[in-house]
Amino acid sequence: MVPLSQLSPGQIGKLASLNPERAVDQRLMALGLLPGMILKLVRRAPLGDPLAIEFAGQVVSLRLAEADGLMVELLGTSPSR
Repeated sequence: MVPLSQLSPGQIGKLASLNPERAVDQRLMALGLLPGMILKLVRRAPLGDPLAIEFAGQVVSLRLAEADGLMVELLGTSPSR
């Protein structure tokens, strides 16, 4: 398990868990991100913060500190288009 913030653009991970005590995790659950879902780090801003992640056909931006609290199981890299 690694924090989502440690993924590189194009890497795919499976979300291990969310903490319903954190407001950001509550918002992500409301958007449909649940434990066990596959997500991809799409890109990082030029200075590394924020990050864009893709899941369930949508792209969401997260601050680096928010992504630090999300643990994922690294699954690999998506094929380039």
